[in-house]
Amino acid sequence: MAVYTKPRHEKTADSELMKKGIECYLPLVKRRRFWKDRKKWVWMPLFRSYLFAHIPLNETLYVLQTYGVHHIVKIGGKYAVVPDEQVEAVRKMLEGGYVPDAHDYFDIGDEVEIGGGPLVGMRGILSRKAGETRFVIRVDGIQQAISVHIDADMLKPVKPF
Repeated sequence: MAVYTKPRHEKTADSELMKKGIECYLPLVKRRRFWKDRKKWVWMPLFRSYLFAHIPLNETLYVLQTYGVHHIVKIGGKYAVVPDEQVEAVRKMLEGGYVPDAHDYFDIGDEVEIGGGPLVGMRGILSRKAGETRFVIRVDGIQQAISVHIDADMLKPVKPF
């Protein structure tokens, strides 16, 4: 499962979960940081505010009570399960000496579906305007479209049939 941490608490949450016996993985990359008076190499999380953990369903409350943990990620009301193969691919990439950059999951123009909130189940197209994520609905009959600002965490991909 994916665990969302409080801002800048990834390492703390990771160590606290390990103390509780929860198997977890926090992908870290070495980045050069600049301050006014110095430059320094530091280990930074690859995915800001996220870590991966094997959490039995009966221990979710135990995990939520951990210092640094904000919530367990849900998509469409269900816990977001990250396949072991994907976590292992990230691990191998980092152990192999590669330095990946995190990217948004969706690209502009992708067909997406809203996974929660009052617009749940609605399908549309992803757009960006002035740096914010927009959900676009086309009204084909009149060749018009409308868009609303939406948090990218609320979206899920539309799978082709």
